[in-house]
Amino acid sequence: MLTGPTGHVDYVVDGAPSVRALEFLADVLSHPLNAVLLLGGGLGVLAAAAAYLRYRPAAADVRALRSTLAEYHAFLPWMLRLAVGLPLVGAGFAGYFFSPSVAAPTRVFQVAVGFFLLFGLATRAVALVGLVAYVAGLAVRPELVLASEYVGGFLGVLLLGAGRPSADHLLQQVAAADGTVYGRFDPLHPLVSKFNDVVGPYEQYAPTAIRLGVGFNFALLGFWEKLANPGPALAVVEKYDLTALVPVDPGMWVVGAGLTELAVGVLLFVGLFTRATAAVAFVVLTTTLFGLPDDPVLAHVTLFGLSSALFVTGGGPLSLDDRLAAVAEHSPLATSTE
Repeated sequence: MLTGPTGHVDYVVDGAPSVRALEFLADVLSHPLNAVLLLGGGLGVLAAAAAYLRYRPAAADVRALRSTLAEYHAFLPWMLRLAVGLPLVGAGFAGYFFSPSVAAPTRVFQVAVGFFLLFGLATRAVALVGLVAYVAGLAVRPELVLASEYVGGFLGVLLLGAGRPSADHLLQQVAAADGTVYGRFDPLHPLVSKFNDVVGPYEQYAPTAIRLGVGFNFALLGFWEKLANPGPALAVVEKYDLTALVPVDPGMWVVGAGLTELAVGVLLFVGLFTRATAAVAFVVLTTTLFGLPDDPVLAHVTLFGLSSALFVTGGGPLSLDDRLAAVAEHSPLATSTE
């Protein structure tokens, strides 16, 4: 029996039976209907992906979508600050450290970090403080790895800065204006400007950082909480009678959900079909909230926000999407690939 950090399923079930992962998986796949559903679903997804890459349907629609989403990039810093700041404020008031599975008396710290991010004040410095706090907490409480999406969120904020609207942008504009009283007494404006110049060339890697954080988190949750430790997941299926929603046996529910989250995580991590996968991730999270009514909503806000950000940005640099786009650009069929 594999053991390790527990997380999201522990929010809603307690004292679940232990189930041997390999025996469980073998038992689920031994049922012909389950095997056909899993194999057929996997082959169907692969066939759809191959058909899209080969024929590029609705190319004009895709171009219009990408063009529209490019206009949203100016709002990305605000989206990230909300996605990280709101759950931190909630975690502080609820008395847990990043994850509801880790109780800690850090209310003031997390509320302060959250509000600074929401206001956009000293944004990059606060994001760095939050990232260091999470890493330090992870060294003491390994189960915090199940909240690893915060790494991508903090890095994204650190790279993009406060954006606008934000207190940082407002103060920088006032400090830079000729003849302002604040400009004469602001010792930080020159330092902030220099730091922004240093970070500027790396802002393009914000989608990469977000993608790696969210992808790792989804893959870990799918593998560890469901496929490697199916007992608690089976208890969730039984508690909420999920088989009445989708009429398959409980084992198929767990394996299907685990493989879906694992696939979403891997695709986001490597940056393949990033926007489509981010949309699937959003649907998965929404389904979880409606299917598990007492699951803490705040625990998923960061994943919701970061998935939305990836839908806007796409895979970004160092992604397979970026590589495929470069190949398509030099292809004779380049006019139909965007």
